[in-house]
Amino acid sequence: MTHRIALITDSTSDIPREWIEQYDITIVPLTIIFGERLYLDGIDLTAEQFYERLPGEAHHPTTSQPSPQVFLDTYRQAAARGAQEIVVVTISSAMSGTILSARQAAEEAAIPVCVIDSKSTAMGLGWQVIAAARAREAGGGLEAMQAAVEQARQNLAFYVTLDTIEYLSRGGRSMEAARLLDSFLRIKPLVYVRPDTGRVTPSVPARSRKGAIDGLYKEFFRHIDTSRPLHITVQHSGAPDEAQALADRVRREYSPKELFVAIASPVLGVHAGPCALALAGYAEKAGEDLYAS
Repeated sequence: MTHRIALITDSTSDIPREWIEQYDITIVPLTIIFGERLYLDGIDLTAEQFYERLPGEAHHPTTSQPSPQVFLDTYRQAAARGAQEIVVVTISSAMSGTILSARQAAEEAAIPVCVIDSKSTAMGLGWQVIAAARAREAGGGLEAMQAAVEQARQNLAFYVTLDTIEYLSRGGRSMEAARLLDSFLRIKPLVYVRPDTGRVTPSVPARSRKGAIDGLYKEFFRHIDTSRPLHITVQHSGAPDEAQALADRVRREYSPKELFVAIASPVLGVHAGPCALALAGYAEKAGEDLYAS
């Protein structure tokens, strides 16, 4: 499938493989670094392999953004396939320099490139990309795709409960949240991604795993319009059974229009650590059904 407007995102988006293929979305991978070994996210190292390896690693893994050249090569490939314009939606600029590489490459691209800061990551980013893809499928052009991204972001909630603060405190761009949570080291932190700034911010912590999952659930649904059709992902970093139980609860109590469970990208796992659980999703606004599958 070739579209006049190519749609590109990065590997932190966690979009299901079937949707990547269905909507013709191009993924630019970030890099996972274990010691001196480099792995392209989702290509050289799967999420499942990463979370199996993470607890026993002597050296904390780090991540690296794609270079401008990688983005430029991707833009050239899109143009060679017939694209006349490109939309790129990236991980939050507050979390990664990925968007800087995308923008630098856009200056050298042969066709116009619109680079959008999702101010999120994981399926907080992924849902925005899917909204853009569905706007394109419905016949919308560049402005319609941009509007779809903005509408999804404005109605988005993304909460994560961590099993430990250890991994978050090691990430430079998350240090603000880590410092604020430092006094809660013996309890289960809850954080969220602010849709206006894209920063990781502390929320209400809990003293037990059950309390943490309940808190995640309550805070997420307190910050999303449940009167509208919902598109929700339950994400986890190596806790599939708890994620499925959480999804069953969501389906039973809110009957969302779309709901699925996904494992989080290793890039998120570097900072969240193992056994994190997340709820990411948005509420449709009136008239948005045009973009739903």
